[in-house]
Amino acid sequence: MLRCRLTMLLTVALAVPPMVIADEELPASLIRIPESVSTVFIAETATARFHRFDRVSDKLTHSGSYYMSIGKEGAGKQNSGDKRTPFGAYFVTEQLDTSKLHRKYGVTAFPLDYPNAWDLRADRDGDGIWVHGVDPAGGKRPVRDTDGCIALSNEDLAALAPIFEENMTPVLVTREVYWEDGTETAVLRTDLEAAVGLWAESKAQGDLHAFLSFYDEQFERWGMNKHEWSSLNLQTESLHLIKSVAVSELLLVAYPEEEGVYLSRFVQAVVKDGREILTTARLYWRRDSNGDLKIIAEGTG
Repeated sequence: MLRCRLTMLLTVALAVPPMVIADEELPASLIRIPESVSTVFIAETATARFHRFDRVSDKLTHSGSYYMSIGKEGAGKQNSGDKRTPFGAYFVTEQLDTSKLHRKYGVTAFPLDYPNAWDLRADRDGDGIWVHGVDPAGGKRPVRDTDGCIALSNEDLAALAPIFEENMTPVLVTREVYWEDGTETAVLRTDLEAAVGLWAESKAQGDLHAFLSFYDEQFERWGMNKHEWSSLNLQTESLHLIKSVAVSELLLVAYPEEEGVYLSRFVQAVVKDGREILTTARLYWRRDSNGDLKIIAEGTG
């Protein structure tokens, strides 16, 4: 019924570029990186290394690894002031001028969007998690030496600064990087791409029941559980006003330190009331007891 209605009423474009490939092993967490993302960083807390992965032509390659310091109490942030660095998948929001800030922030700083929707679902709080430099007169900082931020040497951060892109560059913080040749992620990538595409189809058709079927029974958003959130959608019936949905710039990563949880982040172009609305969506997926991918949390930006 879903595909029949799609054929009769409208077409949904899952406008996503192909996954980059590589001749070398890459982190298993990098399931799909769109062409719009030129660099991905992974902070590996077990080795105190800040890894850089760049797009080179049609491939993603490991371009460098840099020493870093993290929170005084290690990683796994839960609360404001706990001096821990959060595990998770984050994005750079802006670049700060640190010339008038404390010398410990060094040459520049890039705030991350902690807490995100997954953190809020897990009742994590706090803010002000940055990738920043170090005090020029302070020497090399110990591995555990910040209030929760990631600190790189001023020389390294100055060299990396031009490739940090606001609201585009991902920074994954994980305990340990697991490397593979990409074979094992191929099936998972196909499954996640299909799930995002079918979710978009149901939204474009205005089929609320089909749309809500993609959400896990343990889904939470804005303090509402699945039942409350579904009731809100059924009352507003806003999907019926949508004429088309197109998805682009699809990024897929395995969420750090959350077994079986995957983040999809993409731009969705929704045509509604005769105008196109562009937003950046984040859907957090997890397999249910039947093995089906379901949305467990949702956010924007």
